[in-house]
Amino acid sequence: MGIGCMAMVANLQYGWTLFVDPIDQKYHWGRAAIQLAFTLFVVTETWLVPVEAWFVDRYGPRIVVLFGGVMVALGWVLNSYASSVAVLYVAAVIGGIGAGAVYGTCVGNALKWFPDRRGLAAGATAAGFGAGAALTVLPIAQMIDSSGYEAAFFYYGIGQGVIICLLGFFLRQPAFNLPVKEKKLNLPQTTADFTPSQTLRTPIFWVLYATFVLVASGGLIVAAQIAPIAQDFKIANEPVNLMGIQMAALTMAISLDRIFDGFGRPLFGYVSDIIGREYTMLFTFCTGAVMLLTLANYGHIPMVFVLATAVYFGVFGEIYSLFPAISGDTFGAKYATTNNGMLYTAKGVAALLVPLGSILAQQYGWNAVFVMAVAANIIAAMLAVFVIRPMRRNFIDKSNERAPGGAGSASARQTGMA
Repeated sequence: MGIGCMAMVANLQYGWTLFVDPIDQKYHWGRAAIQLAFTLFVVTETWLVPVEAWFVDRYGPRIVVLFGGVMVALGWVLNSYASSVAVLYVAAVIGGIGAGAVYGTCVGNALKWFPDRRGLAAGATAAGFGAGAALTVLPIAQMIDSSGYEAAFFYYGIGQGVIICLLGFFLRQPAFNLPVKEKKLNLPQTTADFTPSQTLRTPIFWVLYATFVLVASGGLIVAAQIAPIAQDFKIANEPVNLMGIQMAALTMAISLDRIFDGFGRPLFGYVSDIIGREYTMLFTFCTGAVMLLTLANYGHIPMVFVLATAVYFGVFGEIYSLFPAISGDTFGAKYATTNNGMLYTAKGVAALLVPLGSILAQQYGWNAVFVMAVAANIIAAMLAVFVIRPMRRNFIDKSNERAPGGAGSASARQTGMA
């Protein structure tokens, strides 16, 4: 049910790029002004998650998701009537509130239900958000062409909101903290439960936060600007034939991006459950850097554009499974929804750079944007292995020693401590 709810909010972020140029063609507000709505959406979606998560931890997931479904529908319906950029911004805020309520609730709930498989559980849930737009990209694009972007906003907004509300009735959280049963040397987990205020006072939280911002900034810029990038590379409408399926390069790229994004989240979440969070980060962040370099040098070739963006989003989306999982491992399950919600606000900070990407591209071209994103990915990869890994293990060792029962009792219950 959580995965289904997540799929219904996916278009608010990943389908947005289809609307940018049609809105600009009608009102001539400029891409940068229109993309500010995307930034407001992401900032609202992320920064209010801790507040929404607070309600989840105390009153359960159902009421919060129902509220989110109503706000999601209202946001897109308002988009369909927006005749000024101010109204577009208000709609983005409303939609962001709704999407954040759904996202934070469903991921946080998964962390509580599956302590032994947090990476896979968070990844599968986040996959709904990553891949949820895959099946609707083509229908939305066709409706925009045939009936106008206003109709697409209106009808998909109502449909998505109704489905969220229906699925939300079935959500519940565990009545008590489920115990960790499996021991894994690469997967240390705390036996303590850190309150949100305690979590904010730990240095490891802020190192994780900075790493999240570094990786998320590049991915959000590419996700929001993929259509303008394809237009500027003059390949958006070039036909691409892949495994007997022929589509315009942009349409195929967006469809494959969502599939790879959705597949990558549970895949790398599962991998991280086995080899550890930090080593998985090293691999995915470096692979993302290679794909961005490929786009910078060969993105004007339609097939390369399609495949490089697909692989990039396949390794980018895993941040939405790895960071929730590492948050639950490090700070405990009791306040997992709120603690992960606070970490998730890093996505909102990264979203502030999306309009900057448009401005930078206008001044220096898309290559400059790609190079900055590559540098951010490499720095994040180094932080994961050489800073986060030793720092987090030391933090968990100390927290388990202070846990009730002392070090001996803690070591008997913890996972990952050799």
